[in-house]
Amino acid sequence: MNVRRRHISAVALTAVAALGFGTLTACSSDSAAAGDTGTFDVVASFYPMAFLAERIGGDHVHVTSLTQPGQEPHDLEISAKQTAQLEESDAALYLKGLQPSVDEAIGQSPIATKIDAAELTALEEHGTEAGHGEEHGDEHAHEDEHADEDEHGHDHDHEGGDPHIWLDPVKYAEVAEGVGKAFQKADPDHAADYRKNTATLVKDLKALDQKFRTGLANRKTDVFVTTHAAFGYLAERYGLTEEAISGLDPDTEPSGARVKELQKIAKEDGVTTVFYETLVSDRTAKTLAGDTGLRTDVLDPVEGITDHSRGEDYFQVMEANLTALRTALGAR
Repeated sequence: MNVRRRHISAVALTAVAALGFGTLTACSSDSAAAGDTGTFDVVASFYPMAFLAERIGGDHVHVTSLTQPGQEPHDLEISAKQTAQLEESDAALYLKGLQPSVDEAIGQSPIATKIDAAELTALEEHGTEAGHGEEHGDEHAHEDEHADEDEHGHDHDHEGGDPHIWLDPVKYAEVAEGVGKAFQKADPDHAADYRKNTATLVKDLKALDQKFRTGLANRKTDVFVTTHAAFGYLAERYGLTEEAISGLDPDTEPSGARVKELQKIAKEDGVTTVFYETLVSDRTAKTLAGDTGLRTDVLDPVEGITDHSRGEDYFQVMEANLTALRTALGAR
């Protein structure tokens, strides 16, 4: 495997209160709350789950998202009103390990169908400040890590593995197949349509996977630097090496030792670009890029679609990511 790995602690999540359900961007403008809509009501935890529900459910589902457009999903704290509305829905689709408040609310809810995407594919451990420090025994990096754990009393690594499975089209397709089967079981009257829609979505995801394989086949370097360690699955799928400034939780601040390490990596591995994302501050990325004479660009973890996204849905944004990676890695 080409993803450099290392255990890293993260700072506590910042709670951001959501005042109500946000509808999926790709849905109609209907802002009705979940429940009693006359269709199969699905509550999705955040955009990648909502996108699956929309594509698989088609006209037979009414999808609402717990995460507002533009809100960083790791920070979500759902309200009491949302919890009550959740209980009126027919199904909940979420990714356990990404949003603790959602995990708790769904776990305590009497909702009949609970679909955990993390159970529909194999999760893996991907390091967050992984890299040369681990390989070369960087004692300072380890000391800083332990100091962070001591300061906060515990670490905040995602238990059970890296949850960012949707950024690997192959794993996302596995999840789609599982969601399709769950919809068929929960709403058998429309099972045939769910089965057909799932097959179409999986076909599209396989085509996206082939675009990445072809587009990244001939490149000058395997290494890319990001602010947020969201791309471990994508890196492993296509033989790349992700070097993240922050951890799996994007609010994590890098240590001084890590910044120096990244500067060294950039020089040794021919890194040209420091990637940042649309939902998190670009300050750290631009500081590192300025200190090392590198460019900056967007690599979107597709956690939400906003007016600033390079596309209107998952597929468009992922293809924009491919274009950005090709440029950064010198692909021909």
